[in-house]
Amino acid sequence: MERAVYRIIDANFNRAREAIRVIEDFCRFALNLAPLTERAKQLRHELSAAIDKLDAGRLISSRDTPGDVGIGTTVDKQLQRANLNECFTAGCKRLTEALRTLAEMTQTVNPAVAGTIEKLRYAAYTLEKDIVVFSEPAEKFKGVGLYVIISSSLPADVISLAHRCAAGGADCIQLRAKDADDDKLFAMAVEFVQICKAGDVLSIINDRADIAVAAGADGVHLGQNDLPIEQARKLQLAPLIIGKSTHSLEQLLAACKERPTYVSLGPVFATKIKPSAEVVGVDYVRQGTEKLSDTGIGNVAIGGITLDNVEEVLSAGAGAIAVCAAVTEAADPTAACRALKQKISVFNKE
Repeated sequence: MERAVYRIIDANFNRAREAIRVIEDFCRFALNLAPLTERAKQLRHELSAAIDKLDAGRLISSRDTPGDVGIGTTVDKQLQRANLNECFTAGCKRLTEALRTLAEMTQTVNPAVAGTIEKLRYAAYTLEKDIVVFSEPAEKFKGVGLYVIISSSLPADVISLAHRCAAGGADCIQLRAKDADDDKLFAMAVEFVQICKAGDVLSIINDRADIAVAAGADGVHLGQNDLPIEQARKLQLAPLIIGKSTHSLEQLLAACKERPTYVSLGPVFATKIKPSAEVVGVDYVRQGTEKLSDTGIGNVAIGGITLDNVEEVLSAGAGAIAVCAAVTEAADPTAACRALKQKISVFNKE
């Protein structure tokens, strides 16, 4: 029976390593996210170090691939995967199953190793959660080119502008109602979210993670003095898009440690919404996008952007463009959205 135990350990160690490699490659090549890639890699190394404490000779001697009755046994749709996310999910399931088996089997030959592997199993559960919580919102936000901010506390204006911007092709709309009481903000947010859903547009609530969650919005945008991202995530009922305002490289580097879905870079030009804010120019957009290159975190250039200067901002590397007055104060907000969206689309094709 001891030989059988080592044979099971060997098989599940190989299975777990293979599964971690799938997870690691997903973080590295699909998410382009160095911190999570490093965590997956560390998990793989810690598992190998734990198994190294067992008798390597007995492990390899117990292997009997030709005599394995499980080889050739298949179930319907066993290896059918529709996309990378399904590959990742399957890898996570294989990993935790293999780690549970390893913990039970190694308990019979080395309880200390079993304890280490049990800790790794819980680390694997946490890693899976962190990857999903980041990757699902990030995937949603990848398609954003035109991001419109509606800065008003008047329900009639918000609802009208939301309809017009959705009709004009906005990819994401943020509700920024600084002066609304909570009950009115919530009611307005619920209707705003419904309009966005109907138009297949992402809905973001400014500042208020609680209102965003309660209204069923896709996400929340947080300023430098708002709730920390970690605390906002504790409120979410499903993975939430979380944006963070940044106005300097120092703020950007601090934000990256919180792993937001995206950061805003600006104000690029002078803006009516925040007339006292220091303009950072297109140089900050260029520098910011370079810093974000291996983080998997999206970016939105913001502040004074119009149809006349949008190409300059895109040329600096902006992943998306956020506008407010250029659309909301236009005679025809729908047409203004279409014109901006057209310029963004043409630039991205070139």
